[in-house]
Amino acid sequence: MFKNNISLLRFSLIMSVINFALFHYPFFKYVFTNLDYKSFNGVLMIVSLIILMVVANAFVYYLFLFISQPVGKFLMVLTFIISSISVYFINTYGVIIDESMIGNVFNTKYSEASSFFSWKFVAYVIFFGILPSIYIIKAKIIKPTVKRFFINIGLTLLFMLVAVFINAANWLWIDKNSKQLGGLAMPWSYSVNAALFQIHKYKENKKEILLPNATIKDKKKSVVVLVIGESARSQNFSLYGYGKNTNPLLSKTENVFHFNATSCATYTTAGVKCILEHKDTGDLYEILPNYLDRNGVDVVWRTTNWGEPPVHIKNYQTTEVLSRDCKTNCNYDEILLTNLKEQILSSTKDKFLIILHTSTSHGPTYSKKYPARFETFKPVCNSVELGQCSQEELINAYDNTIVYTDYLLHKIIEDLKQLNGFESTMMFVSDHGESLGEKNLYMHGVPMSFAPKEQIEIPFIVWVSENSKKLKPNNNLSQNHVFHSVLNFLGIESPIYDEKMNIFE
Repeated sequence: MFKNNISLLRFSLIMSVINFALFHYPFFKYVFTNLDYKSFNGVLMIVSLIILMVVANAFVYYLFLFISQPVGKFLMVLTFIISSISVYFINTYGVIIDESMIGNVFNTKYSEASSFFSWKFVAYVIFFGILPSIYIIKAKIIKPTVKRFFINIGLTLLFMLVAVFINAANWLWIDKNSKQLGGLAMPWSYSVNAALFQIHKYKENKKEILLPNATIKDKKKSVVVLVIGESARSQNFSLYGYGKNTNPLLSKTENVFHFNATSCATYTTAGVKCILEHKDTGDLYEILPNYLDRNGVDVVWRTTNWGEPPVHIKNYQTTEVLSRDCKTNCNYDEILLTNLKEQILSSTKDKFLIILHTSTSHGPTYSKKYPARFETFKPVCNSVELGQCSQEELINAYDNTIVYTDYLLHKIIEDLKQLNGFESTMMFVSDHGESLGEKNLYMHGVPMSFAPKEQIEIPFIVWVSENSKKLKPNNNLSQNHVFHSVLNFLGIESPIYDEKMNIFE
């Protein structure tokens, strides 16, 4: 197989056809679902897409291998490995590899990435990535003359231009579906979007834009506990009318209010940023904990998660810090409640903000996110390949994370009730929602332009202490309501405060 020499053109075409065969079933499944493939235009479009995809990839292989075979082969091996991983996630979880998903990849830690491991994943990498790579490495390629190279390049470019203009009638459809098509084409989805992500990240503010100074207007002792949920969707909370009792404690707790709310994004980094900023913007303004810490409020950040904007405060506490004093259930989000009341009481300031960034409902291993005693609904899904579980098992596992969330929030409220002399509130807002097999989608990260409601409808739950502030009759809230509501509750005056975005009277 590897003994005979092969021309560069032939090798490039063979590898492009292999790339097409291995990695583009999701792409054409989307095309056939959203295009009238029985019409003449539809047939022309599909045939043109197949030819263009094969020719375009062959063109790139041909170009890089001519310039340098070692570099060209390395890049080909790399793309086949990455494409095998990408297609595994597309086929298993229904994701789209767009720029926001690339951002998720760059912000993923090993502990989270390892939860996706399965033998199916290994099989994808071996058969779709490693085996083609062996052929790429061992192939003996004959390099053409410079003249032949430029002739082939010129003819290929001309052919692609003709194919594009033949489909002028379909340009509007392509533009309308460009995000989905671009997120499913290999290796263009991750290579182009990775470059775009890095470019946009480079262009972001190198230093956050400081907000105008604020003033603490009274000496009342006030405390806000802001709980940032992870992947919690409101439709699975019984407070919002869900049929299963996933909120057995909060439903019996006085002064608990819930509001309809939507997220700004479908992934953690953007969702958390939106919760902490004063308005939804692409710029990096000073976020809530940094702003209040700079203006005299005692601020603590506790986290079992990651992906938040830069937090510049003294009391930034990770699981490693909290585990020193944790006694029970230290491998779960309950670790965030370790000596919570004691830390608040030890503060020498009148105003206190504590932010708990949880990870309770993050998939795919929902059944590992709560202690065994919270496995209220059975049977549960224990596989990382969510499509292999029944809908009942998957939803049961997820619902158990909501039951555990209910317990954590109730426990926070019980601690706050014991703070004599404090006006206190607990606010729970999720970073985004979660798909559990609806429309064959799993988890989150679908671009906002066509994200399903399961990924953007989130819980916004508030508890207030007796003789404390009252709440407005709020209807639909956004994550940006958090910033201004916290300022109001703590009695903070600021030029950027927006009363319309405050939930308290």
